[in-house]
Amino acid sequence: MGVAPRLVALTEQLLGAPLPLRLRAWDGSEAGPAEGPVLLVRHRRALRRVLFRPGELGLARAWVAGDLDVEGDLYQALTALADLVWDRQRAPAAPRMLAAVPELLALAGPLPLPVRPPREERRRRPGPAHTQRRDRRAISHHYDVGNDFYELVLGPSMVYSCAVWGPETDDLQDAQGAKLDLICRKLGLRPGQRLLDVGCGWGSLVLHAAQRYGVRAVGVTLSTEQAEYARERIAKEDLTDRVEIRVQDYRQVTDGPFDAVASVGMAEHVGAARYQEYAERLHRLLRPGGRLLNHQIARRPLPDESDYRIDPFIDAYVFPDGELAPVGRTVGLLERAGLEVRDLEALREHYARTLRCWVRNLEQGWDRAVRLVGPARARVWRLYMAASALQFERGRIGVNQVLAVRPPDNGESRLPLRPRAWVELTS
Repeated sequence: MGVAPRLVALTEQLLGAPLPLRLRAWDGSEAGPAEGPVLLVRHRRALRRVLFRPGELGLARAWVAGDLDVEGDLYQALTALADLVWDRQRAPAAPRMLAAVPELLALAGPLPLPVRPPREERRRRPGPAHTQRRDRRAISHHYDVGNDFYELVLGPSMVYSCAVWGPETDDLQDAQGAKLDLICRKLGLRPGQRLLDVGCGWGSLVLHAAQRYGVRAVGVTLSTEQAEYARERIAKEDLTDRVEIRVQDYRQVTDGPFDAVASVGMAEHVGAARYQEYAERLHRLLRPGGRLLNHQIARRPLPDESDYRIDPFIDAYVFPDGELAPVGRTVGLLERAGLEVRDLEALREHYARTLRCWVRNLEQGWDRAVRLVGPARARVWRLYMAASALQFERGRIGVNQVLAVRPPDNGESRLPLRPRAWVELTS
C-alpha cells in the first residue's frame, strides 16, 4: 500500500471524520475524493514536524517549509478543512493520538525525528509581552521585510488595513482611498488642526489628511522601514513642513494635545494587559472635544475569557504577541479611560474582500515575491491572508471603527446629529 492511503486512513482515525480533500504523498500515491484541490505531503518531514509539535504549529512549520502544499484553489482547500482546523472540539483525543503514534513513526522515517523550525519563525523570548523593547522587535518581525514586497501585495495605496467598498467600487486603490476619506470625515478634520496617527504605516493616512483636509499631522511607527518609506513620500509631495514621521512608541508621545487621533490596525498589537494604558494615553493626547477613531479587528467573545489563546501560527510567523479582543471589551475600556463612544461601524465583509485582493496581488506577482522575501515568507503571507479572508467571511472575526470623543467640560461634542453625515459619501 502506498503512503497516501495510509495517511488518509490515519488522519480519519485521528479526526473521527472523513478527510475532505484528496491527498498526494511524497511517493506519488494518492487517496481521497477525486474532485477539488489536492493536499500535497511533499516530504516525510511534515510528519516529523507534526509529531514533535502536534497541532497547528507543527502543521504551520510544514507549510512554511514547503513540506505541505495545496494544488488547486487554496480557498476551496481551506474551506474544506475549516471545521477540522478551527473547531477545537475536533482535536484528536489523547487515546486516539497515542494509538496513532506507531503508524506515524513508521511513516515519518528513521530517527532522529526532530526537524529545526523554519528560520522565519520568531524566537520566543522570556519575560512579559508588550514592553516597549519587545513590541519593537515584534513590529520589526512583521513589517521590516522589505517595502518592495508590501508594494507588491498592497498595491499603490500602501494601506495595510481593510478598504471600504461601495456598490460601484471595484478597484482596491479606490476602496482604500474611500476608507482614508471616511476616517478623515469621521474625525471632522479641518485646516490647521493637529492629527496624530498611531501606527502610521507607510504614511498613507497622514498624507491624505494633509493633502485633502489641510491638517498638520504626526505619524508614529516602530518600523524603521515604514518610516523611511513614509518620509520619502512626504518629501516627494513637498509636505515636510506639515507632516512628521517618527520612529516612536505611542507611549513616548508627549507633545499633545491633538485635535484628532487615528489608530488604524494598530491596537491589535497593544495586548489586553496594556489596553487600559493605551486608552488612557490616547485620552490624554486629545484636547477636550477631540475625536479618536479606533479601527481594530475583533474576535467573538468566549464563555470563559480565560480560555483565549493566541493563534500559534499567527504568533510564530505573522504578528508576534498580537491579541484580539471582543468589541464590547474594547468599547468598555475606551469608556473607562474617559472617552465617550459615539459611533461604531462594523466592516467585516469589507476586510474579507480586501484580503482577497491582497492574495490575488501576491499570487499574480509570486515569482517576484519569492525573489524579494524568499519562498517561506511568501508562503506565510499567502496562507495567513487567505485564511483570514475566510475567517472574516465566516464571521469568526470582525473589524470595527469606533469613534469616540474626549468630552469637554460643557459636554458639547460638535458631532453631527443623526443621520450620520459621513455615510452618504460611502454608501
